[in-house]
Amino acid sequence: MRILFVEPPKEFWFVMGEYLPPPLGILNLAAYLYSQDQELEIEVLDCQSESIGWYGIEKRIDSFRPDVVAPSALATCNAYAGLRTVWTAKSVDPEIITIVGGQHYTALAREALEAYPEIDIVVRGEGEVTLTEVIRALEGRMNLSDVLGITYRNYGSIVATADRAPLHNLDQLPFPGYDFVEEHMKKYHFTMMAGANTPFALIEGSRGCPHKCRFCSQASFWKGTWRSKSPKRIADEFEFCHNRYGTKFFWLTDDNFGLGSRTHELCDEIIGRGIAEDIMWFMQARCDDIVRNQALLSKMRESGNMWILAGVESHNPETLKSFNKRIEPSVSKKAMQLLRENDIFAQATLIIGARHESHESLNGLRAWVNDIDPDIAIFMTLTPFPGTELYEEAVQNNWIEDTNWAHYDMIHAIMPTEYLTCDEVQEELYSCYRSFYGSMKRRIMGVFSSNMIKRKAYRYMARQGVLALLRGYF
Repeated sequence: MRILFVEPPKEFWFVMGEYLPPPLGILNLAAYLYSQDQELEIEVLDCQSESIGWYGIEKRIDSFRPDVVAPSALATCNAYAGLRTVWTAKSVDPEIITIVGGQHYTALAREALEAYPEIDIVVRGEGEVTLTEVIRALEGRMNLSDVLGITYRNYGSIVATADRAPLHNLDQLPFPGYDFVEEHMKKYHFTMMAGANTPFALIEGSRGCPHKCRFCSQASFWKGTWRSKSPKRIADEFEFCHNRYGTKFFWLTDDNFGLGSRTHELCDEIIGRGIAEDIMWFMQARCDDIVRNQALLSKMRESGNMWILAGVESHNPETLKSFNKRIEPSVSKKAMQLLRENDIFAQATLIIGARHESHESLNGLRAWVNDIDPDIAIFMTLTPFPGTELYEEAVQNNWIEDTNWAHYDMIHAIMPTEYLTCDEVQEELYSCYRSFYGSMKRRIMGVFSSNMIKRKAYRYMARQGVLALLRGYF
């Protein structure tokens, strides 16, 4: 059987600058599937690294003649790209079985099958074992109805099997299938933070999150569970990519890896392998974790951790409470301070558009962000992703004014507030960026910063004219 995984053409989140990550999700699936059945013919088509458009996908499908096509469509804003991929497959050969998965299609599995006849099967939740069993069923080795975690068509009806329990031991998973894209590994990069010629890789250290922020699709997708690979296994992936592909910049993609003993062990593993001075890595962390584990920060910096993204979200305790964030603004301010003191690039993410927000409250947010002074601030609009508590509430109350999934990128305003229209929320987002990056003092200090990541980021933004790009995006 022939399986074609596709990373379709799509626009990357432009506020991160020009970057090209490897398609980690489908590389994980391809590697696991091959580890279970080496008789399968598997190809991974990464349209970004191969500079292939929709006509190129059609040609590749026509030449490879796959039995199954499975696109990457993890996020809601990329749902249409996945849909167009399966439509293209069906236009080449209607007998091709098309399979989609990821957070968006997991949340809207039945709705997707009802709306889009070109989708045959939705893999819900964690995909490795489920997809492997789907392939076995398509080969006639088991019944499709016995595969847990799928929603599919069955003679005109839509059938959903029971959910699949998550994998217990993530260390048993094979390394991502880098060999499927080996010739493109040196193309993956993150220009703003590491330069266009610095090989870049994504590392998955854990899955899920124990916290339950109401706006987060990760919380609903993983059903509140959290599992981690061992520090040794994570360091093995660092070392493998560094030695084999020359990778020097790593993004630990976990929604919440968590700080503490596990991170301490990971740092010791990286340092002990003698690669710390030759790599840099980035992770996400909660502000309360940063403050609670401040003694660990110097060890993290020693191991090559030069950049932490912290979910600050808001200056308003009531807004944080409505998000179920369970954090205090004073803690966020302390976290930014601690990161700077340890020469770790401090990125703060903030969310505007909560139900009670007004022009006045957002003026307060901008002043507060300038006060806590992160190295870089990313402002986003509150977005009701399918599957989240926020989405259910928004649907019930008819708050959603934009149903174009391509706009669910946290940059477009989807809902008004009690005091602001969608257009006003959109303008407030631009004002947030203009307030932070319009400061000439901040720009100059950034360009000449002693922190390498900050210096590169601000010089990149100066060259690109980020504010002008932002204004022209909407």
